[in-house]
Amino acid sequence: MNALLDTIAALRFQLDAGVDEAIGDEPMDWSALSTRARNVAPVTLTGAPPPAAPRPTGAASMAPPRQYAQVTTQTPLQGSDPGPLGAAEAGQSARLAASAAQDLDALKEALAAFEGCALKKTATHLVFGMGSRQARIMLVGEAPGENEDRQGLPFVGPAGKLLDLMLGAIGLDRLADDPAKAVYITNMLPWRPPGNRSPTDGEIAACLPFMARHIELMSPDILIFAGGISAKAMLSRTEGITRLRGRWFDYHSPGLAKPVPSMPMLHPAYLLRNPAAKREAWKDLLALRLRLEGKG
Repeated sequence: MNALLDTIAALRFQLDAGVDEAIGDEPMDWSALSTRARNVAPVTLTGAPPPAAPRPTGAASMAPPRQYAQVTTQTPLQGSDPGPLGAAEAGQSARLAASAAQDLDALKEALAAFEGCALKKTATHLVFGMGSRQARIMLVGEAPGENEDRQGLPFVGPAGKLLDLMLGAIGLDRLADDPAKAVYITNMLPWRPPGNRSPTDGEIAACLPFMARHIELMSPDILIFAGGISAKAMLSRTEGITRLRGRWFDYHSPGLAKPVPSMPMLHPAYLLRNPAAKREAWKDLLALRLRLEGKG
């Protein structure tokens, strides 16, 4: 009886982890495969097929046949779903679509038509941006949450309310018409990850060209990256946000006339979970105000 309960618990754990589909008739111990056995040669679309690799022995003999790798290269039947784009295809598609956008409205349309990020299929709304397009400051968050996904606007939940208080403390407002006081707000990813989980590297990479073009079209005087995801991705850094916050960096992009002074800050959602960190956030806000006044 205990063995049965243990088996059920193990299956439930796998289901919770997303293992809900079998890809072979026999179980396989992937850890027993040698590196040589796992490195499948690339499959070509034209010409003769590559020579078959020597059949491994032992545990490696359980590896799936090469035909499985070749299936993904077949031309889909007319009217069938070709499935999600691969990482390389998604990146190329994103770069082409983003570079073709000549204004923010065109960029939003390009994002809405983009099929290279699976988050689009699970999100309710595309969350693009909010605020004056002449604002001196552009704030880039991480990804929409539940409230943002429902309303299609960035930073409208509890973290957004705190952000408004933080900006108001130094005389800034996302709804201001005056470019000197306005803050344009957006997110690194335009779609909410399911369950507010952290986005994957592939999802970030697929959306990165759009965010870079977003910044180029806005051409702000100052960039604020709220949270580690946007800071590390846009500044190509590996440090965590607690090490990056409060420091000034130059953001470079081919479409910008000059580098943009950029500062990472703690995300308002992090401050709600860690109120003691508000002291550091206040220091960063003061540094931002000094920079706006030409003193920082």
